Amino acid sequence: MAEGDDEADPVKYLGLFRHAKSGWGDHDQRDIDRDLNERGRMGARLMGRHIRRLEQDWDMLLASPARRVRTTLEEAALGIEPRVEDRLYLASVETHLDLLKELGGDAQSVLIAAHNPGLQDVLLALVSREHETADFREAMVKFPTATFAVLELPIDDWSDLGAQNARLVHFKRPRDLDPDLGPES
Repeated sequence: MAEGDDEADPVKYLGLFRHAKSGWGDHDQRDIDRDLNERGRMGARLMGRHIRRLEQDWDMLLASPARRVRTTLEEAALGIEPRVEDRLYLASVETHLDLLKELGGDAQSVLIAAHNPGLQDVLLALVSREHETADFREAMVKFPTATFAVLELPIDDWSDLGAQNARLVHFKRPRDLDPDLGPES
């Protein structure tokens, strides 16, 4: 808040949480039914602890119906009941933004648990050029499984959501917290 202002500028927070590493063992299984492998379960638990430590109150959690997303949330134990939205399964940027405008309501902060490339594309679509940071450049290159990002949006209402007006204020990958969960050789 600037000196002399009686009121802070309006702001909303958007969290993006990509599902953890999934297994590809059963080739007869539909993509939506794939579950996490053990490495994914470890990454989801690690990221869940990290997200809880940030002490950000999430007013709403929107989640893809995919089993790997549901298991990621179970392992992460964030303490918020997800609202499962079928449209988030492999959703485009436009679908993510439409859902936020439609469902965001009075929420100050919304967390989306879903898939790539959609989540990475949301980040790329919303962060303004003047707010590109080292973390943003990392996210541009890759938004790995179990990555968690937080965007700060200078909006008063989710219906005001538009392109290129956000700042990336947090970006963590499992490997940032535990090098053993980095890329496999």
